[in-house]
Amino acid sequence: MIFFRVQGQAIDRHASRNVKVLVVGNPANTNCFVCRHFAPSIPAKNFSALTRLDHNRATSEVAHKIGVNVENVKNVIVWGNHSDTQFPDVNHGYIKPDGTPLREAVNDNDFLNGPFLTFVQKRGGEIMAKRGFSSAMSAAKAIADHMRDWVYGTPEGEWVSMGVESDGSYGINEGVIYSFPCECRQGEYQIVKNLEIDDWSRGKMTTTLEELITERDLAHELLSK
Repeated sequence: MIFFRVQGQAIDRHASRNVKVLVVGNPANTNCFVCRHFAPSIPAKNFSALTRLDHNRATSEVAHKIGVNVENVKNVIVWGNHSDTQFPDVNHGYIKPDGTPLREAVNDNDFLNGPFLTFVQKRGGEIMAKRGFSSAMSAAKAIADHMRDWVYGTPEGEWVSMGVESDGSYGINEGVIYSFPCECRQGEYQIVKNLEIDDWSRGKMTTTLEELITERDLAHELLSK
């Protein structure tokens, strides 16, 4: 976290006010929070944390389950923290070109509410355990995907997952860096609003929020010493 304090201070002193900052180092959400905090002259909207790797993994796993090309799976969401509390959500996604809802296409709620969540949440650790090092190429692709969509925009009606500062949407505490569904236009993102959230999903979203609040408070404590 101290490293991201230094980075934030350097960005604040030397970077363009239009700089786009993507934080990848774990814990990515909280490190992004720290970096943004120490760059107060840079707009908060210019900071984001990488949850696109989780988004890509969730999309790929659903495509594999259904037996379609990954490009046909749209609007999966990763809510919350880039950690094993994150909530990969298919409730608002669909299959192109016919628009079939993902839950209907998968037709296996036990899988979507269990093994699917665990697979996405723990995939990074599983790769580390099996290979002895991280999935650097997958992360590199996710970084490129994230920046491409942030700069050039997302297709109409489609969104991607980005760790960004909460504006209070969906009851998420303002200021927390939380992964939301985002649409991008003209180099800026907007959190997708007013999606219906059922009670089960709300519980998952709250669990990951609580972890982020704990991390945020710990960061404040460590950096104040």
